Amino acid sequence: MKKLINHVDSVLAESLDGFAAAHADIVTLGAERQFVRRRQLKPGKVALISGGGSGHEPLHAGFVGHGMLDAACPGQVFNSPTPDQMLAAAQAVDGGAGVLFIVKNYSGDTMNFQMAAEMLDVANATVLVNDDVAVENSTYTTGRRGVAGTLIVERIVGAAAERGDTLAQLKALGDAVNQATASMGVALTSCTVPAAGKPTFQLAGDEMEMGVGIHGEPGRRRVKLACADEIAAELVGAILKELAPKPGQQVILLVNGYGGTPSLELYLMVNAARKVLGAAGVEVARHLTGSYVTSLDMAGCSITVTAIDATWLPLWDAPLHTAALRWNA
Repeated sequence: MKKLINHVDSVLAESLDGFAAAHADIVTLGAERQFVRRRQLKPGKVALISGGGSGHEPLHAGFVGHGMLDAACPGQVFNSPTPDQMLAAAQAVDGGAGVLFIVKNYSGDTMNFQMAAEMLDVANATVLVNDDVAVENSTYTTGRRGVAGTLIVERIVGAAAERGDTLAQLKALGDAVNQATASMGVALTSCTVPAAGKPTFQLAGDEMEMGVGIHGEPGRRRVKLACADEIAAELVGAILKELAPKPGQQVILLVNGYGGTPSLELYLMVNAARKVLGAAGVEVARHLTGSYVTSLDMAGCSITVTAIDATWLPLWDAPLHTAALRWNA
């Protein structure tokens, strides 16, 4: 294993210190590094909180800021944060209008966020993201996994929170965006968890894992390596089967790298995905391309499609200023 680390036990702490220093104009660390929060909080606004295991950067800490999250709770690599972290984050950023938790559907995350919600003595609600159409149940979940579609939910709901929507309105919007979002990914290599010191799984030089999870969980099947157009056809085909969009439907297209995929290949996959969507009569209204919901050093990508309501585009385009995403700010 070759990684830029000092010791496996201090990876997260040292990374968080570096992140907070590099983006001190946007975020600050909570006590004992329990959470990352917006430096400038907005009173009277519903607070948005997410979190999960580290190793998926910039998710979630990179999306803390104006137009997205108010706080993010980082767990150890591929491990859920604790209820105490989530409770502390909620208490730190509550602006008096309630708290909305945005949670990826993984067993540890859902259990711990639920415990935090029960302990929190302010109005709160939860949006559960389960956009991965690859498998119905997995090593880490009951039901579909929450993956890169979480970014879409956090962005659209974050913009609505910024304009002053109520907790009930944001909960309904988050659920609607989740229902309109589907994702699927492919791995060309495994990731290597620092504490393990070796790849999570083995792929032969001519193999890929179709439908892989963001922790390296098995997907639909292991197959021979195919060309980009064939990969896009399978990924987008599964997404279209789930969403069943009508001709003319506008969508947001997110092509997301897993951490070890160069931009050259990601943009090639954008082109491949657009061809499949265009053949189905679907119009790509907005693009987002890059490594945003990663799996450490895994090579591969996921494709996410959100069938948008006409009222969602202004929310997507609204001013945004976070460490990982910023526009019109």
